[in-house]
This record gives sequence, C-alpha cells and structure tokens, in this order.
Amino acid sequence: MTKKIIGILEQREGKLKKVSFEVLSLVSRLASQLNLNSEAIAIGNEIENINEISKYGITNVTHYKNNKLELYSSSAYREIITNHAKEADAGYIIFPDTALGRDLAPRVSVRLNAGCIIDCIKVDSSSGDITAVRPVYSGKALIEVKLKSAVKVLTIRPNVFKAVITEKTAELNITVKDAALPDLKTRVVKIKKSDGKLDVAEADIIVSGGRGLKGPENFYLVENLAEALGGAVGASRAVVDAGWRPHSDQVGLTGKSVSPSLYVACGISGAIHHLAGMSSSKYIVAINKDKDAPIFSVADYGIVGDIFDILPTLTKEIKRLKYKELGDLFEENSM
Repeated sequence: MTKKIIGILEQREGKLKKVSFEVLSLVSRLASQLNLNSEAIAIGNEIENINEISKYGITNVTHYKNNKLELYSSSAYREIITNHAKEADAGYIIFPDTALGRDLAPRVSVRLNAGCIIDCIKVDSSSGDITAVRPVYSGKALIEVKLKSAVKVLTIRPNVFKAVITEKTAELNITVKDAALPDLKTRVVKIKKSDGKLDVAEADIIVSGGRGLKGPENFYLVENLAEALGGAVGASRAVVDAGWRPHSDQVGLTGKSVSPSLYVACGISGAIHHLAGMSSSKYIVAINKDKDAPIFSVADYGIVGDIFDILPTLTKEIKRLKYKELGDLFEENSM
C-alpha cells in the first residue's frame, strides 16, 4: 500500500495562513516525486478560503470542524492529527514552522514514534526519500538530515518554500468531519494582536530596529520605512527585553525565524541569536554606525552611518520613487 504524505494547514480567525499554501505546494511536489498519495488536514470551525487548496496541487482535504477548535488546542490538535495519520498510514507529515507548528509537530512525533526535523529550509527527494537541510549552531552552519523512522515529521520555515499555483486546477474533495468531544486539556483562550500589522514570520519585506534607535520613541523611523516599503516591523531581542516592542515583533533564536525577500536591519549590531533568525533572508541591508558590527558579515548591502540621518532620507527617497512610478503608470494608462 502506498503511504501518504499529509500537509497540516494552519488557520487564524477562519482563514488559512499564507504558510499553509507553501505547505501545500511542497506536499504536492514531494508526492509527485516520490509517487505518494497526498492530502491535507485543516482543523477549526468555518474556514472561508479552504476552496483555494486545489490551486496548489492538492485535491483531498479533511476538515475537522468544531467551534471549540477555532483557537489552537495542543491536546486536541495532537489527538486529531495522530489518529488521522494512523488511519491514513501516513509516511510523511509536513507542518509549517510557526509557533503552532513548532509546538504541535514534536507532540505528534512522540505519539507516532516518528523522527522530527524542525525549521527546514530545503527539502530534497532525489534519493527516493526525503533529505532536509536545517540551520544549526545558532544559524552558523547548515546540516543535512535524513530520518530512518517509518513515519517522518518535518516543519518548514515560512517564506522559503514558495506557494506555486498549478497550471491545472482539479476538483477539490473536502471531507468534513465533526471533531466531537475534543480533548481540551490545553487550549488557547484568547489571541491578542495589533490590528493591521503584518506578521514578521510571513512578511516578504521586514524592517527591524535595534538598540541603536536609543529609545522606543524613535521607532517611528523604522515604522515609516516599513510602511514605505510595504513591509512588517521587526525588532531585536534587546529591544523587546527593554520593553520597547512586543515579543511578536522579535526576530531571532528566541523570537521568530524569518526568510523575507528583503531584510533591513537598523541599528542592530548582529548578535548571533539575531543572525540565527534572519540570515536566510534573500537580501539583507544593514545600517549601523559601527563599521565592525557583526551584522555586516551577513549583509548583502551595508550602510555605515547615523540611522537618524539615513532612515528619514531613505524613506523619503523610496516614497519619491514609488510616487514617480505611479505617476508614470497613470500617464501610460491615460494615453
């Protein structure tokens, strides 16, 4: 019997997160390369964009539905996924490497006696099995890992594996199951978030600030640049520990690991625990008055100077270029 590869989808407030579609694309690719049956699991209540799943190569999804599961419950989610994986004879289970995925994947692994690789930034199947690459030693090195267990569990870093829409969209088969009497020994009772803010874990552009800003009252400089670029605001651990920014903004080993297309570090020295969380970004721009700051060792572009002079100038120039581009587009369309 052909084993299955299963993608675990994450929803927030009744909507699948961006990283869920990245999981779907990877599951679809691996299923094709390894000749596996594929499916996805979504847990929650109403999920408004669940029909978009088929765009990413997966045609079968099981939706475990219960209004008590709208918010995350580690005990309930663990039992649902574990029981489903056993019934489906799953060989591979792919989670997003989010706060939920990092908490849930090891719990499921223990129940399934499965090996687990977290924070994968590359997954290869050319050998006929899955080999994953993940950072180690606080991001200073990469290691290739191949599991020998019968069931294999992986979490993938957001923004690394792109969500690719397939050319042909097949009909989606959604099986809705009532998750009656879920195990709610542990559960999230409330989520507090800043309205309108982009999640740094999923943002394609991030502008982060450090102690070089000298105080929380100056973080508007980072916020203005992030707004001009259409990105999210991040922060170093020192800034969060000082109470300048919420923990949800923290990038690094004890915060969130990110892989945006563009990461701008403003007044961040580049301690190893910070580099571990952002060094896989496609392009890194560092702005610091200390030319010997460790952040420059991973930066693609570096600016040595006073951030209080550079950030306003950079923000103004980006806005000017954007407005010029919009003006040119308007003229082109009106011709």
